[in-house]
This record gives sequence, structure tokens and C-alpha cells, in this order.
Amino acid sequence: MIIGICGGTGSGKTTIARAIVEAVGESNVVLVEQDSYYRNLADMPLDERHQANFDHPDSLDSDMMVNHLLRLNQGRKVEMPLYDFKTHTRSDKIEVIEPRPVVIVEGILIFAEPRVLDLLDVRVYVDTPDDIRLMRRLRRDFAERGRSFERTLDQYERTIRPMHFEFVEPTKRHADVIIPEGGQTGVSIDMLCGLIRTRLAEEQKAAV
Repeated sequence: MIIGICGGTGSGKTTIARAIVEAVGESNVVLVEQDSYYRNLADMPLDERHQANFDHPDSLDSDMMVNHLLRLNQGRKVEMPLYDFKTHTRSDKIEVIEPRPVVIVEGILIFAEPRVLDLLDVRVYVDTPDDIRLMRRLRRDFAERGRSFERTLDQYERTIRPMHFEFVEPTKRHADVIIPEGGQTGVSIDMLCGLIRTRLAEEQKAAV
């Protein structure tokens, strides 16, 4: 079972995905984050890396991501790359992801990639107002990625906002479930956890 959680930057999709993993248990669910699959820009000068458009589908190594999802779906482990957002380069280190009965894949552009979309059994879109998403993005970039407010605002105006309306927002029509306001009430998370537990119970019963 593969569940896709999509939404704009700062919508709360990662928080929701991790809450589901915690509630259902890491022995049952594995999380794959699309952010890990950004292309390595090590061959570019640092100034040019900062100006790259990270909100366009071409910024991602979708071939590798699709391959990894297929392998996990087949019960095979994968070596997921680790990305350094301060330098926009791919680390030499990797994270070994073991297969689990349920895979959650989250990212801003997962619905924009037809090959990923076709693999998803459940499609979730986190629909959070633009102003809230921007505030969250500013806090995250400042606290976790060493960026100034000015640099994030420039990126938001130059690429994040226009790419959101071109590639992210239109994919909401593919969603089976739309979670408003980043799932603050917890009702949607409980529903998804219930769905996962039901599927796991069915698989266990069939295996007996």
C-alpha cells in the first residue's frame, strides 16, 4: 500500500506523514520524502545553486524515486540519497530504507509526476492557506537551513509561488482526500491511521 501526501511548501504534509508513522508504528510504515531526490548541483558554483528553481519537476531525480518506490513495493530495500539543503548538494552518505507493508511518500510535486501518481493507492492533498505556508517556510529556512528572510522571500516570489500555481495547486484534483489547514484538528490523521490499520489487519488475516 502506497499513500501519497502532497501539498505546497509549508503546508504541513511532512508533519502529517510523521504523525502517521508514529501512530501506526515504524515496523508497519516507512516514510519516503521527495526532498531527498533533488538533483546534485555540486558541479555548479554556489551562487548559481542558490538561484536554481527547486520548485520545478525537473529539479528532481524522478527516475530514481520511481525506481525506489517500485523496489519497496516489491519488498526490496533501497539506498535513499541524503540531500544537504545548505549547499544544494547530495551527500556521500545514504539512508538504507527497509520495505514495510505501507509506504508513505510525501512532497510538493509527487502528484505532478505521472509515474508516481500511478503508484499511489491513496492520494492526500494538504490544503493550507498561502500566508500560513509562507510563515512556516520563513521559520524553517531561517532555523534549519541557514537562510535569511530576504533570501527566502526572494525565492518565494521568484520560483516558489509561481511554481505552486503551475505545478502543485492544479494537482489537487487528483486527491482522494483533502486535508484543510494542515490537519490541525487531527481528524484526518485519525482517518488515515484507521485506513492503514484496517489494511494491515486484512493482510494479517489473509496470511493466516
